[in-house]
Amino acid sequence: MERTLAVLNELVRDRVIEKYAIGGAMAAVFYAEPVPTYDLDVFVLLAPPQGPIVSLRPIYEYLRQKGFKESKEHVLVEGIPVQFIPAYNALVEEAVEKAGSKAYGERRTRVIRPEYLMAIMLQTGRSKDKLRIAQFLESVAYDKNALRDILKRHGLSAAWEKFLRGLGA
Repeated sequence: MERTLAVLNELVRDRVIEKYAIGGAMAAVFYAEPVPTYDLDVFVLLAPPQGPIVSLRPIYEYLRQKGFKESKEHVLVEGIPVQFIPAYNALVEEAVEKAGSKAYGERRTRVIRPEYLMAIMLQTGRSKDKLRIAQFLESVAYDKNALRDILKRHGLSAAWEKFLRGLGA
């Protein structure tokens, strides 16, 4: 995994992407109990597109030149399936911008903060995401005021209240 993180940092250093942040289940591992996951979700901020279509082509070409192979929607980077996901809305863009720096072994990496992970999970609304939010509420130290602010700014306050009612909170 450390070698995979080194490659992600090279993507930024070599200006293939502007920024990245680990999201999804692997990001949750930095804050809560590990959960099984197949891949590493990496949210990326790309250079502004030259047209109406956002393309991951520069990332794939860069990694191909380094000898990494594609497998379906992933690139196998040092043996780890990595899925590159362009920041697809304002919440995710902000989450990548405000990602924290975390240590993983000898490497530093950018990881989406727990408040943003919870907001993204709420916005996505899948059953597994709702379970993870409940896990976060029980076991993760997060900034409640920051979460409230994020939810408010991204129009998720009502969904949050509904979610909490469903928990009986």
